[in-house]
Amino acid sequence: NAGGLIGAQVISLDRPDLTVKSDEADLIGRLAGVIRKVKPDYIITHPPEDYMKDHMEVSRAVFDASFAATVPHYTVENGLPAHEKVAPIFYMDTLAGVGFLPTEYVDISDFIDVKIQMNDCHQSQIKWLYEHDGIDFLDFVRTVSKFRGLQCGKAYAEGFQQCQAWPRLTTERLLP
Repeated sequence: NAGGLIGAQVISLDRPDLTVKSDEADLIGRLAGVIRKVKPDYIITHPPEDYMKDHMEVSRAVFDASFAATVPHYTVENGLPAHEKVAPIFYMDTLAGVGFLPTEYVDISDFIDVKIQMNDCHQSQIKWLYEHDGIDFLDFVRTVSKFRGLQCGKAYAEGFQQCQAWPRLTTERLLP
C-alpha cells in the first residue's frame, strides 16, 4: 500500500522477520536477479550497523548481491544477463538517527506528508513498536526528518551515507 501511494513497484522476497541471513546463496541470487531486472542507478539500503539483525543482514546481502549482479558467469533464477555496473550504495538513516552522521542530504520538505502517509501504511509495525517500546513511530519519522532538515537548512530532509567501497564511488551527484 505504501508503494502504491507514489506509484512504485513493490518487489518482495517474502522473508519472515528475524530469518534474513546475508550468507545464504539463495538470498544473494534472488537479490542479484532483482538488481539485474531493475538496473538501478544507485541502491538505498539499511546501514551496516542498524538497530536490528534483519536490517544489518539486508545491508550486507545488498552489498554482496549488487556486485554479484555484475558478474557475467553468475547465474540467477530469472536468467537475466549481468548488470553493466556495480551500483553505488547509499545507507539510509537509522531509527531515531542514533549513531548515524549523514554525508548527503535530500530536501523532502514538499513530501513530508506523503512520507508520513507511506509509513502509516505499516500498521503492524507501528502498533508493535508502540506496544513493545512505547514508540510513536510516525512522530519519530517526522522528528528525525525535521532534525535532518535543521542540519542542512531545510524544513525536512533525509540523511544518507554513501558506501565508501570501490567500485561504488562516483563523481556524479546521484541523489536528488
